[in-house]
Amino acid sequence: MTGARLRFLAWVVALAGFLAACTPTAGPQNAATAPVSTAVPSGTASFGPVAAEADDTLTPPPAPTTASAPGSPPAAATAQAPHAPAPQPFAVNLYRDGDFVPQYTFDWCVAASIQMAHNLLDDTGGGTWADRAQQSELWEMARARSSDSFNGANPYGWAQVLTESGMGSYRVVSIPDYGEALRTASRAITETGRPVGLVMWSGRHAWVMSGFESLGDPRQFADFSVTGIHVLDPLYPYGSTQWGPSPAPNSLLSPEQLATQFVIREPRRWSSGLPAGYLLVLPVAA
Repeated sequence: MTGARLRFLAWVVALAGFLAACTPTAGPQNAATAPVSTAVPSGTASFGPVAAEADDTLTPPPAPTTASAPGSPPAAATAQAPHAPAPQPFAVNLYRDGDFVPQYTFDWCVAASIQMAHNLLDDTGGGTWADRAQQSELWEMARARSSDSFNGANPYGWAQVLTESGMGSYRVVSIPDYGEALRTASRAITETGRPVGLVMWSGRHAWVMSGFESLGDPRQFADFSVTGIHVLDPLYPYGSTQWGPSPAPNSLLSPEQLATQFVIREPRRWSSGLPAGYLLVLPVAA
């Protein structure tokens, strides 16, 4: 019995020493743990709270020989980085019933496009441009401001008459890449609220782009993709035996459909100083 009692006392003493060694010197309320930050980095959009993963259980302190880098956060308090927003469907269309105007001769496509541009911008409902005599006058104005061996109106005359008629500043641009041409036109409509002129049939015809649909807002995504283009062809309903039928006013064409008639301008048709490319009569933001 004496030997058993001594062994029991020795076991109690050893257990007390073990418990004393495992007891923390400070309670959880005094532990110097760094707070978890949920702040979003500068320039990054936040779309909800940032989730943090943390271990709420007490863990033994590190061994004295283990060193940690100054200012490094606890391994258990890592924050999940926010994800960039995904592009969403986006659309702009300036067209309203009554904005379309046909060309009254096979030569007056530029003049009819100028009338339609005015109608797309006029929100009074009482100032529609559709008169034949006015279309003839606009045609002569555009011809007088063009230098064209075919004695017609070229995109420079088109842009100048739009500007002089109070529709804001316009300029002619040539873009070698088809997808970039569509993005440039769509971006201009979004930024200015004004239509874009499309030089069709390799420089032989004029359409108006009144709107578009895309995946992504051009103001937020530089690489947004254009999925549809709203167009007005003043030659409707006649079309061309070479280039195809005229789409109905306010048609929404796919990029593939538009590409059958919106093609690279032939450099030999008129001397513009512009490189070969897809020609746009583009509104310029103030």
